[in-house]
Amino acid sequence: MVFSSLSFLFFFLPLVCCLYFPISNLKWRNLVLFTASIIFYAWEEPIYVLVILATMLVAYLFGLLIEIYKEMYSKLALFYFILSIFTCIFFLFYFKYQRFIFSNLNLILPFQIPIKELILPVGISFYTFQVLSYLIDVYQGKVQAQHNFIRLGTYIALFPQLVAGPIVRYETIEQELRERHSSIADIANGLRRFILGLGKKLILSNNMAVLADFVFNQAPSASGTVLIWLGAVAYTFQIYFDFSGYSDMAIGLGQMFGFHFLENFRYPLIAKSITDFWRRWHISLSSWFRDYIYIPLGGNRCSKFKWIRNILIVWLLTGLWHGANWNYILWGLYFGLWLMLEKLFLLKLTEKLPSILRWLFTLFVIIVSWVIFRVEDMQALLGFLHRMFVYAPADLSRIAYEQPDAVYALCYMPLAFSASLPAFNKLYRRYFAQSQRLAGVIADLMFVIILFICIIMLMSNSYNPFIYYRF
Repeated sequence: MVFSSLSFLFFFLPLVCCLYFPISNLKWRNLVLFTASIIFYAWEEPIYVLVILATMLVAYLFGLLIEIYKEMYSKLALFYFILSIFTCIFFLFYFKYQRFIFSNLNLILPFQIPIKELILPVGISFYTFQVLSYLIDVYQGKVQAQHNFIRLGTYIALFPQLVAGPIVRYETIEQELRERHSSIADIANGLRRFILGLGKKLILSNNMAVLADFVFNQAPSASGTVLIWLGAVAYTFQIYFDFSGYSDMAIGLGQMFGFHFLENFRYPLIAKSITDFWRRWHISLSSWFRDYIYIPLGGNRCSKFKWIRNILIVWLLTGLWHGANWNYILWGLYFGLWLMLEKLFLLKLTEKLPSILRWLFTLFVIIVSWVIFRVEDMQALLGFLHRMFVYAPADLSRIAYEQPDAVYALCYMPLAFSASLPAFNKLYRRYFAQSQRLAGVIADLMFVIILFICIIMLMSNSYNPFIYYRF
């Protein structure tokens, strides 16, 4: 089940609210959310509920064992810690990476390793990283192990952020699992945030997807340089509004139920360096790798050789986290290379440039990166990149008769560009959010209109992919 569906909007969410809000006892509220989250996950993939339940059980039992033995029997606690980490990574490897790794090994080995064709459990990368951070924090003494299975299960499977993040740290909502309140203002603000994210997803991302798919679902030879760049820009907007829209919906739903998730996006398309971009894009993932991989490896407080090693390891893993394919590895190393260059000398050079040029250069690097991310076939990827940088003419008018909806996507681009800037948000906060008078009524009317448009789009069965749903 996805948030941008009629079944979620008119059946699942109202039912959960009707069961949740009349209850004042937090123990029962957690049980409602836990049960709802399991049903939410099982809606399309009932068999894989066993995987997430097994992951919960591993986190619960090993968290307790680590806490019990870490003072008196530190080696035994270390053993349980390593075993728990290995078990969680094994689940992730088995379902997400075994096919990729074994198929590549079969190309060079004199014998063939049997490969199992498995459907990837939705959200496994997200909830696995949440469990890993919980176990690491328990072992390091940053948090106490959760003794209540329902509370821990609610943290791991909480449906607002279950399938596409943000990656929530246990320490950030530990207190809210024990004590939280949902005021009328929280519910109203959460609902507004949810509608905003839904609008990003359905009105902006889905329209951009039509043009992006028209370009990248064909062979590179079918498109010229201009069309490929238009497709790349469209995909940049698509993935931004798809993922940030989902994060908005997750944060909004969390706020409705009394949870306060950290922001996952801070207008990344206005970044003036790649370093700044990754401080703004998918913040929960980049901070996870920083805190649990990069800093433990030594961060930048080591020799230049080790620092380069650390960067390459982190960005190799970042690429692999997104998908088991060579293009994701290349995408991760691409960003790792740019970050190394910025740290070594590039930032000092670009700081001398006007702000607008720094922004355009950063945006150029980002747009190219999403082509690498989008095209999984390596031969096709090379073809697209070649045509992006070596001019190839093409008949742009064929879009109008081959895919008329792609023309509408071009019309949406100015709106998408405007919505990617913080100006709209600043305007809302300045004139609408703080006002209880006419401006506040106008703002709420705008949200109602956005919701109405989204419902109409869903009823028309319009194109509705979710990019990060498969990660």
